[in-house]
Amino acid sequence: MRDQLEDGIARIATNTAAAFGAQAEVQYERGYPVTMNDPQSTVYAAEVARSVAGDVNTEMAPLMAGEDFSYMLNARPGAYIFVGNGDTAMVHHPAYNFDDNAIPAGSSWYAGMAEARMPLG
Repeated sequence: MRDQLEDGIARIATNTAAAFGAQAEVQYERGYPVTMNDPQSTVYAAEVARSVAGDVNTEMAPLMAGEDFSYMLNARPGAYIFVGNGDTAMVHHPAYNFDDNAIPAGSSWYAGMAEARMPLG
């Protein structure tokens, strides 16, 4: 997808400029790597979330977002999940409004992740 985006942006810029008798030069920086969840870690995270919340949406469409957690996922298997925060803009957006009511569910999920991996006894 990144290759297609880079090629498409350059093609559109070049052709749009040419249509107006100009030239365009595109300098494309890839920046952050793709945030790609490990399938096994994702199943594990979803199972723990189900034990906390009951209903879990695992059918999210891919997002075009940059996330520094992608560096962690390149180093170790894991899963970037959305806890759910009501009807608000996405994290890192200026209009994002954190809902404090999500804290108990998020905290229970974090604790459940540790408990599932390191059970007592």
